[in-house]
Amino acid sequence: MHLLNDENGNPIEHGHNHDHCETHEHCHEHEHSCEECTHDHKDESIALLSYMLSHNEHHAQELDQMADNLEKLGMDGAAKQIKEAVSDFQKGNMRLSLALTLVKGQ
Repeated sequence: MHLLNDENGNPIEHGHNHDHCETHEHCHEHEHSCEECTHDHKDESIALLSYMLSHNEHHAQELDQMADNLEKLGMDGAAKQIKEAVSDFQKGNMRLSLALTLVKGQ
């Protein structure tokens, strides 16, 4: 579980499992309607998008290193597939970065 703060210092609960399995937990519960809401969803979105972008960039770096290691072991086919996945990660990260810029600008 990661605890993040929005730009106003309010905590944002964000669960995430790093056991290298497919389990990811994200807690963003609201017990009220947005008409009554005083919570700043924009700041929460900025904080969460910033975190996720950084997190994805870190995973792309780890995968790139794994591909380099597999190349050294002569596993060129697997390394090539991972490098292509890293390229896809980078494309997705560019879109997240653009989304973050748009959210910040509104």
